[in-house]
Amino acid sequence: MFLSEDGTVVADDLAAALDLLRHRGPDETSLRVDDGVAFGFQRLAIIDVAHSHQPVTWGTWTVVFNGELYNFRQLRAELIRDFDAVFATEGEAEVLAAAFHHWGPSAVRRLRGMFAFVLHDRATGTVLAARDPFGIKPLYHLRTADGLYLASEKKALLPFAGAATRLDTAALSHYLTLQYVPEPATLHPAVRRLAAGHTLTWKPGEEPAIAAYFRHALRASARPAGEAIAAVRDALRDSVHAHLQSEVPLGAFLSSGIDSTAVVALARERRPGIRTYTVGFDDERYSEIEAAAETAAALGVDLTATLVHDDDVIAVLPRIVWHLDDPVADPAIVPLWFLARTAARDVTVVLSGEGADELFAGYEIYREPASLAGVAALPGPLRRGLRAVSAAMPEGVRGKSFLDRATTPIEERYYGNARIFGTGEKARLMRGPAEPHTTVTAPLFRAAADLDDVATMQYVDLHTWLPGDILTKADRISMAHSLELRVPFLDRAVYAAAAALPTSLKVARTTKYALREAMRGIVPDAVVDRPKLGFPTPTRVWLRGDIGAWAGDVFADAGVDHLLDLRHVQRLLAAHRRGDADHSRKIWTVLMFCLWYGQQNARSKVTAESHGETHLTGDGPCR
Repeated sequence: MFLSEDGTVVADDLAAALDLLRHRGPDETSLRVDDGVAFGFQRLAIIDVAHSHQPVTWGTWTVVFNGELYNFRQLRAELIRDFDAVFATEGEAEVLAAAFHHWGPSAVRRLRGMFAFVLHDRATGTVLAARDPFGIKPLYHLRTADGLYLASEKKALLPFAGAATRLDTAALSHYLTLQYVPEPATLHPAVRRLAAGHTLTWKPGEEPAIAAYFRHALRASARPAGEAIAAVRDALRDSVHAHLQSEVPLGAFLSSGIDSTAVVALARERRPGIRTYTVGFDDERYSEIEAAAETAAALGVDLTATLVHDDDVIAVLPRIVWHLDDPVADPAIVPLWFLARTAARDVTVVLSGEGADELFAGYEIYREPASLAGVAALPGPLRRGLRAVSAAMPEGVRGKSFLDRATTPIEERYYGNARIFGTGEKARLMRGPAEPHTTVTAPLFRAAADLDDVATMQYVDLHTWLPGDILTKADRISMAHSLELRVPFLDRAVYAAAAALPTSLKVARTTKYALREAMRGIVPDAVVDRPKLGFPTPTRVWLRGDIGAWAGDVFADAGVDHLLDLRHVQRLLAAHRRGDADHSRKIWTVLMFCLWYGQQNARSKVTAESHGETHLTGDGPCR
């Protein structure tokens, strides 16, 4: 969407930008220009397929909407009851426009679902944009002298950014540590992301005003354990059933773990014939296909498995990077690409298990506070003495890492699941100054000051890791194949049940204790008790083979020597390929950035084929 300051709109430029988003909605293209406001939309038709064309106008409000509202029928009924509202369609977008017409900006708090939308009130000239509480759906914005641009992906805004597409070295520094660029930043400082749970309001001649309408609140309740676990089960069942609404074929991803299995088990209560999809690798140590097949058989659902070969990775990685907009160095992106590609041949919607780990404390690192508690409880002088002992120990000596972490305050040691390059390592790698991770996390730790350590770690991840890594890759890779991915765990009722859990029901004898117990008797016991895997990726093995040789060639031609010391990275790669050390995560992180940077410096001509397949060819410098 574009809103002009002077009423001038160049429709051809906007149409070209809209074409870059065709993979997100190949079913229908619309571009409406009216009095300096341009609405563009690429539709993936799922609800009210024959109608509900966007943009939709209700009264003075016009909306373009990306996502799903799982309570839109209830909202529709309320609007009819309270305001005698009359609707021309059976879809969500019209309900959304009517909701804001009648209830005003507070309507955003009534929404249950995943969404990013932009509303324009022609009576006042006001723009109101919003993003769902967890950041499932993306929304980027760009303010220029011409006006305000908003889009679902950054690539559609860059043609209008001009010289402002210089690289943000602070965001790069954070990427090198976290393996993603933390919101609301992007690697192009002029383009920003609207943060999860926030609204943006704007009028011509003003600067956009951004405000939070949702804030995470992890507050343990005193209810008995049995009631708390039952609340989790009931909320998740209701959410999964609500997420099944669709007029087009729907399936689900299935790994070997509790998250996706819980979703499939509950979905089959309403859709016994639901199709499921899994992925694995040539190396059986990293393949979940056999375990997923056993689970599918136990649940009585069909399973389609995809095997990823090493040669496939080199072929698709540049395409993956293009779709991401900013690099995300999570290797799980690769199996997700092939999983989504296979599923998209059969279905248009898939359910997946993202969000369960953050809500229910599923990562092994959430068990760390208990393991460090003994040292953390020691008097300060003794802790400082142990820290001095640790500092004198050579790298790699057993116990050094434990002492380092046990004697370091949580606000300094914790910044998420991915810890790639530390501040000292970045000082060696980066040509410019390195930003410490604490500039991202310090405000979050202050906000979580009254939480215990496990809830604090969850709070940090809900604001950083979840939207920056987990949901970014889920949205971009699924939509690259015109596949809508839904995440039933990230539902407001499921969140409320999870947020009320005490730590004793999160990381008791295992991770995600409450969720596992809630699903006992619904999913096979073998899955309930199985540790987390989650489509593991053989990055370490890849980089010691042909993919490693290819990575070396990418580094040699990357043209980023003014930003990074790639001689240092080549040394890491050589040591890794010899087997001297495992530097796979560091190498992969730099590789993804170098691929991204190369695309920024060669204007990419992208021709979308069926299910998001693209060809990339350079044809000159990129603005």
